[in-house]
Amino acid sequence: MSERYEGKPLLRLLELYVLDAIGFLETKDESLLQQLTPKLSQTYGIEGSWKEIIQNVMELPENMQSLIRDLWLKNQEIAKQNNTELQAEHFAMMFVDQNLS
Repeated sequence: MSERYEGKPLLRLLELYVLDAIGFLETKDESLLQQLTPKLSQTYGIEGSWKEIIQNVMELPENMQSLIRDLWLKNQEIAKQNNTELQAEHFAMMFVDQNLS
């Protein structure tokens, strides 16, 4: 486990939430999250999908994934103008660090 995630149990889940919002959630991660949903539900006392549980725990607005997607597209355009490429995983980490942690 990376030092980044030590003592921060929600951090990777939030990054996966962002990756899902921008269409870059890997199938293996989606499958893992589906399996983890009952445990998340039990832990937080919230029924629903893993995304709904995360949204409720973090008190995120219902349109949060849409807002994340819009920011991803905007940042993709900025990166393109600067002749660089913004990696989805890096964006997810930056977004979580700046907005959700």
